[in-house]
Parts: sequence; structure tokens; C-alpha cells
Amino acid sequence: MLLARAPRPHLRPFIKTVWAMDAANKSALVPSTRERVLPTGLMHLVFRLSDVPLRIFDESKQRVIGHAVVGGARSGPYIRDISVPSASVGAQLYPGTSELLFGVPAAELAERHTALDELWGRSAISTRERLAEADSLEEQMDLFETLLASRLPKVRGLHPAVAHALDRFNQTNDVGAVVKQTGYSHRSFIGLFSRAVGLTPKLYCRVLRFQKVLELAAARPILSLSDLALEAGFSDQPHFNRQFKEFTGMRPGEYQNLSPSSPNHVPLR
Repeated sequence: MLLARAPRPHLRPFIKTVWAMDAANKSALVPSTRERVLPTGLMHLVFRLSDVPLRIFDESKQRVIGHAVVGGARSGPYIRDISVPSASVGAQLYPGTSELLFGVPAAELAERHTALDELWGRSAISTRERLAEADSLEEQMDLFETLLASRLPKVRGLHPAVAHALDRFNQTNDVGAVVKQTGYSHRSFIGLFSRAVGLTPKLYCRVLRFQKVLELAAARPILSLSDLALEAGFSDQPHFNRQFKEFTGMRPGEYQNLSPSSPNHVPLR
């Protein structure tokens, strides 16, 4: 069983979604021992409460990450082991939260997984132990929010220029125009943005546009990804195919044939 929700109001500037999952949550539609996880443009914080740590594969070589993990913002997919169901609790984090919650810029954690004890020390272990003691998924999420709130400041520490850009990038991917609106030089703005988000503005916009295609596909599964790509703003089919392969490691047709139950988690046959 998987539960997900928006966080409490005072945490919404920092956290997009909080979720908890028990060990019985495993799709029977596509039996698989691995899945491809697609980039969302956001950071993730996950505590695995079962004995099995997060295991990912780099060029078919398995790498063990740990039980408490920060997933940095990514521009490409990764493959993880799902052979053993695992209970877990986690959150999607908004840009600007990395330095407040972990003490390091998002750019330092981007494109990789980091064991949380490297950032929080022994408190990562004690936090996991407390979460494991909760009696239900709802209690796990409540406790998780309380623990995160205790580590966050009362005022959001996001640079105004970055906040403006994040808002504008929901309507446009014209990075040059948005940078001009901030009054910063292109180079200075890229530094500010990457520090908060983990990705450059251009790459972040590309991931957002890719995610828009997946959202449209989930809402209108009868349409082809190619038609949806044009609606999402891709200039032509070859351009879309190249970026789709870059972000997923597969062709659009392959993705659609697999019909993943969760758009960003694609079981490997």
C-alpha cells in the first residue's frame, strides 16, 4: 500500500509531496526485479524501514547506497533493484531546500545518490529508528513531517531571483528572457540557480517539459507520445525522440508499450 499527500501548510514552501509505503506494495502487472526511475527535476529524501537498503545499477554493476538516502536532482534515469519489497517513507523536495535541510548546495548532490549519514551523521540513524517505530503509514508521515520541520528554518531561504525564475519556468522555457528579468548576468544567475536547484536553468526546463509529456500521457493514454510532445512544446519528432531517449534510456514507443502504473517508475522486463 502506498499513501501520498501534500505536506502541512508550513512545510509547503520546502516539500512537494510526502509519502509512505509498506512492504506489500509491489505491482503484479509487470513482474520485475528492477525498474528504471526517470528524472523529475526535484530532490528526494527517502528512509527505507525494511532491512533491504537501496541498491542501484551502474552499467549492470550493483551499488549499495544505504537505508537513508538523498536523491539529488537528475537529468537522466537510473536503475534500481525492486526484487525485494521494502517499507519506506520519503518526500519530494522543492528547489532551495537542500542547503536548509542538508547544509550543502543542491548542485553538490545533483546526478547522484548520497547516504544521509554523510550529511546528518548519527541523527540519520536515530531518525530512521523513530520512523520504524510508528504503527501506521499515516503516523510515519506525521512523524516524518515533524522531524523535517525541526530541521528547517521558519523562513524560506530561496533567493528572490531563483524564486522568480522557478515561477516563470512553469509558463516558459525561454531562459534568456527570464534571466534578463532578474537583472543578473547569465553567468551569475546560472550559479545562483544551480546552487538552489542542482541543475542548470536550461536543463531544468528540459526536464520540466519532459515531465509535462508524461503527465499528458497519463491523462490521455489514447494519444501517442508524439502528439503529446507537440502539445508540450517540442519542435519536431526527432527532437522529442532524442530528448526522450536521453531522459529515459528508451524510445517513446518502448515506454508506451510498457504502460507503467507510475509515470516515473518503469519496470524492466
